[in-house]
Amino acid sequence: MSLTYLYQDRFVSKEELQISPEDRGYYFGDGVYEVFRVYHGRLYEAAAHFERWEKSAAALRIPLPFPSGELTGRLEELIRINGLSEGTVYMQVTRGAAPRSHPFPADTKPILMAYTTEARRPLNTMKEGISAVTMEDIRWLRCDLKTLNLLPNVLAKQHAVDQGAGDVILHRNGTVTECSASNIMIVKDGAVITHPANHLILHGITRAVVLRLAQGLGLSVRETPFTLKELRAADEVFITGTTVEVTPVISVDGVPVADGRPGEITRRLQNEFEKTISF
Repeated sequence: MSLTYLYQDRFVSKEELQISPEDRGYYFGDGVYEVFRVYHGRLYEAAAHFERWEKSAAALRIPLPFPSGELTGRLEELIRINGLSEGTVYMQVTRGAAPRSHPFPADTKPILMAYTTEARRPLNTMKEGISAVTMEDIRWLRCDLKTLNLLPNVLAKQHAVDQGAGDVILHRNGTVTECSASNIMIVKDGAVITHPANHLILHGITRAVVLRLAQGLGLSVRETPFTLKELRAADEVFITGTTVEVTPVISVDGVPVADGRPGEITRRLQNEFEKTISF
């Protein structure tokens, strides 16, 4: 059965959806996006996602065609129409369609599109953990904006695939930033440590949830840069993200993290996260 898409203010089939070849999303990646997790047919942490959506659009000076409050209802309707229980909603807006020219076009209308995808929780990798490899972070300096310009992330993820790894851990001159599509945290001497939420990383929604959960457990939480050397000496390593939730990293560049098994604090955080989605 063909899925229904949200296009501007209409619900249409994929076959009806038509995007201009002059859309600036094709030319320049001139747009922003969000990926919402859906549990039990409901958007997870919707307010936080929309806050980031608005911030990214404002930074790119893209006027949003609809207020977030109105969009929430439309995404909920999209979920209902497509009968989605567990999965994701992808939503993007581009600056619009105009003849190719670098400056912002004077008269163009932003183009909004959203669709749903069924996606099961990654229970096996969350239980067993993944391997990771490291790679220099070559992206631009506004990684806090969730833009359509994802080619460096794509290349990084493919590098992980080529190495038979689950993900890439990015670093700038030896300082760990994040992964190809997730945030990273280490545990050392009982403290949860992660890179500060500045312009060098995406301000992950799951990252924020996990930090709140860690504080609720009475754990020491430090948002401070850490190095590759500290990464390799960590007691535990895990990644956080909309689709990966809280996933342990059990080896880095072929070397086991501690004893090569998911750690106790990672497990505690997984259990606490589970409670937040059991609504």
